[in-house]
Amino acid sequence: MADKKITQLESATALDGTENLVFVQSSETKKGTVNDIINYIVSTHITVSSGQTINLSDSQYANIKLVKLTWSGASGNMTLNLPSASDNTNRAIRFISNGGFNTNTRVYLTPSGGDTLDGSTNFYEINKEYEGIYVWSDGSEWFIIQKKA
Repeated sequence: MADKKITQLESATALDGTENLVFVQSSETKKGTVNDIINYIVSTHITVSSGQTINLSDSQYANIKLVKLTWSGASGNMTLNLPSASDNTNRAIRFISNGGFNTNTRVYLTPSGGDTLDGSTNFYEINKEYEGIYVWSDGSEWFIIQKKA
């Protein structure tokens, strides 16, 4: 295979997302998967409702990069726990709310364990339609690097 040009290779079929791909990042060759690319460019939709708690440390959220939040049901509060900052060094996650949010529907984006978000153990409140927040972990805490309200 090393003696073939890329244009001479056969096309892959029936990908399941776990296949390794080769990337060059900062002049270093690294590997990733189809799922890594999909999770980076395709949003994960999470429907939230009053009284609910979702832990983004759960395996189903391990690689998400963009989360679209949709409110369902009556007014109230729900909690969205960030994953551990130390387990997610250099990870960035974007959150956006849909048009179903208002001042009576609140998502509390909360650092987990002893982590902080912008130096505080307090939550960030999402309570407006089309609100957005972008957070990043340096391996010891989460930072808010962009907000849209």
